[in-house]
Amino acid sequence: MTPVDFRRSFLGRLSDGVNSVCEVGLFATLALMTGVTILQIVCRIGFRALTWSEEATCFLLVFASFLGTTVAFKRGSNIAVNFMLNVLPAPLKKIVTIAIELTGIVFFGVTGWYGAVLCIEERMQMASSMPISMAWMYLVFPLTGAVAILHLVVHIENLFRYGAVSAEGEAPEREAPEGGSA
Repeated sequence: MTPVDFRRSFLGRLSDGVNSVCEVGLFATLALMTGVTILQIVCRIGFRALTWSEEATCFLLVFASFLGTTVAFKRGSNIAVNFMLNVLPAPLKKIVTIAIELTGIVFFGVTGWYGAVLCIEERMQMASSMPISMAWMYLVFPLTGAVAILHLVVHIENLFRYGAVSAEGEAPEREAPEGGSA
């Protein structure tokens, strides 16, 4: 029988959907960054160098980094030092894990808040080589901050519901009951 989780929460499903969008956005951002870089090389060698390509590549790199961060938090593949956590007894491990998740929520909350402030304060500032408001560049901070917070809240929810979160940041799967279906 295949494992089935009958009690997937709304937040868990929302987190999955948002993560799917982030993964597509991450792929598109990296592909666009690669395309702009190749175009710049071709233009520099054969024609005239593009004035906007380096700045565009830098902005795309920032977007890719922050989108990648949200995907890593969803999958539970962010950099972590778990050797101390793994030797703790289960109740203490759960408390420490929740404290770590709450610290992440505070960090991304502050990052998102100040990113939103930057969006508002710098909305009239234009990028140096492109006719784009810097508010669009700073928008990555509140958006990815909100996504990371969503994933971390789901991790905490799964800790309370199931007592653990798998390596992928998801709730452990439940086995389907014998002879029954959803």
